Amino acid sequence: MTSDQEGARPSRPDRSVLEQEMVQTAFQKKAVSRLPATEVLELAIAFFTDHGYRAGKTGRPNQIFVMGGREGGLPRVTGEVAARADVGRPGVTLVTMDSFGERLGPTMEAFYQELRNRRKQAR
Repeated sequence: MTSDQEGARPSRPDRSVLEQEMVQTAFQKKAVSRLPATEVLELAIAFFTDHGYRAGKTGRPNQIFVMGGREGGLPRVTGEVAARADVGRPGVTLVTMDSFGERLGPTMEAFYQELRNRRKQAR
């Protein structure tokens, strides 16, 4: 390859900068819900789709993915929501939320608050 061809390649972002932004914008939280696991996941898919992200079921049971485009210095953002039914006692669902992104992190926080609000309304 000549030096002219090497100069035509687009520059890649520094990996350490990407990792640093991923750590700074990370959101990880667990919540307890009285909703069945399937309802929690359906709610999550609808919530993130309404907020402009792609969301759908993964190959794993009781888990969904959340994907988005460029946010800040990150070329794309991802997240996941997992729901485990009957944790501790019947009727209790453990919801695990994990994501990173300048906008996705706060959106995941908003989903967490939505779950909390629904739990308070159910009491």
